[in-house]
Amino acid sequence: MHSKLLDEINENGYVILEDFLAPEEIDFLYKAGRTLCMDAPQINRKIFSSVNSENSQSKDTYFLNSGDRVSYFFEEGAVGENGELLVDPVVSLNKVGHALHVEHPDFKKITFSNRVREICWQLGFNKPVVCQSMYIYKNPGIGGEIISHQDSWYLHTEPNSAIGFWIALEDATLQNGCLQFIKGSHKSGVHRRYIRNPDKESKELVIYDRAAPIYPQSTFTPVPVTKGTCIIIDGNVVHKSEPNRSNKSRHAYTFHVIETENNVKYSEDNWLQPPADKPFPILFERK
Repeated sequence: MHSKLLDEINENGYVILEDFLAPEEIDFLYKAGRTLCMDAPQINRKIFSSVNSENSQSKDTYFLNSGDRVSYFFEEGAVGENGELLVDPVVSLNKVGHALHVEHPDFKKITFSNRVREICWQLGFNKPVVCQSMYIYKNPGIGGEIISHQDSWYLHTEPNSAIGFWIALEDATLQNGCLQFIKGSHKSGVHRRYIRNPDKESKELVIYDRAAPIYPQSTFTPVPVTKGTCIIIDGNVVHKSEPNRSNKSRHAYTFHVIETENNVKYSEDNWLQPPADKPFPILFERK
């Protein structure tokens, strides 16, 4: 069966699917995200920053070991020098990840829904697995920038197969940091990798294998969307989001799928590695 979905993602590198979630499903996940704020650690709070990653998660086993559990990462502006919380807990988190799709029933229900399986089927997957998931808060005033990147920097397969599902749980606007894409940039290969450091003596547990590419701002297309919209993202398309300087948050749930058949190999030096006893869960097998 010919897939218009596949045609569009092959052309632009992303597809916008409006009304992917029903209003009650949006509320369901949003409330789950707010509850996670109350479950976050009260001590030893961990910071996440895509801008200053060398100073935070790259040296921390908490981040490196978060692939098979529910881990909490705070905004830089939310935590003081002594680890104290500077803001209300409900606006303190950057994200929660990276195994909500396995460890949290509310997020598991959406991730393994038939509509997700149908999209992966139309995109030609044969035996897709879900490798990671995140609840992203993008809180007002302190919601941090996400640098220009390709998801394949972090979830590399050979050949490339990663696809992201990014679901808006609130309206995403230019003011609160909607996603921005370079259309067609997925056709230019993988520009960089974020890998486990082969130097076991180094304090840097994960490193970039080369300098950051420079992408002119003029090449990005902002993609504001209403809540309930899902953006399907090719692993190689360049995208980013600006800091949230508005007074409105921009909650989203996102997860990534990779292929495991047709000789596709998940790179052994990716930062995220599944434990031997917890392989990535399978969405379906095409018979």
